[in-house]
Amino acid sequence: MPDSLDIAAVTRLTGLTARALRFYEARGLVEPLRTASGRRHYDAAALERLNLILSLKKAGLTLAQIQRLTAHRRIDLHGLITAQLDHLEAQARRISEAQALLISVKSRIDRGEPIDAETFCSLIRTEQQDSTSMSQDQWKAVTDRYFTPEERAEWGEKMGALGEDFDQDAYAAQWKALGDEIKAALPMDPAGDAAAAFVQRWFALLKPFTDVATPAMWTGTMKMYDDMANWPVQADPGFDAEVWAFMKQATAARMLAGDRIATPRAQ
Repeated sequence: MPDSLDIAAVTRLTGLTARALRFYEARGLVEPLRTASGRRHYDAAALERLNLILSLKKAGLTLAQIQRLTAHRRIDLHGLITAQLDHLEAQARRISEAQALLISVKSRIDRGEPIDAETFCSLIRTEQQDSTSMSQDQWKAVTDRYFTPEERAEWGEKMGALGEDFDQDAYAAQWKALGDEIKAALPMDPAGDAAAAFVQRWFALLKPFTDVATPAMWTGTMKMYDDMANWPVQADPGFDAEVWAFMKQATAARMLAGDRIATPRAQ
């Protein structure tokens, strides 16, 4: 094909692997031409598209965000950029904290202190505890805005009913893993099978909360997450506003389809 490049030439030109190019094609991000034998060729338009994808990836956008941005749909670009800046700022803080820890340990080694693996792990655990304390402070700032002192006291009583065996850190990690998985799968049909599976997993993970929460707590929590964009600090529930909005749509679709969704009952 004249004025087009085969996949080998494109990998050399862009630095992308053949696997990445095929993946982008499967996601609908780029559409190469095909020879009579089925071999992929990329014309000027496809190369321009690939360069756009690379530029957006350098800005830190996910493939799901890039897909929406380049699909000529209406999109809140300001909100997307703001959310991405917040995400990058959080990443920068984590990197800065890790650098500070490593520099501190290295300086102690340089001074001749006997820092073994056990001591190093102890320092890391201390850093993690400090981070956990900061996370708790952030959540307090958020909940203080949306719940009265009486409501927060009720929260403490109800969540205490989960028992000493409830591992809050492990639970938060499960939300993070599910939130990241949903984010990577977007965009998708809220009424589709994939979304239905995510709704099922979402409410299964919510079960410890729905087992003890009152309808008023449920309503207050929904309002709080609906207003994520206006939270006073960047507390991390494991998912962002985009995932939250999508899961509300997907849950509504399942309810319209007749599925029963477990929500708190009057107690």
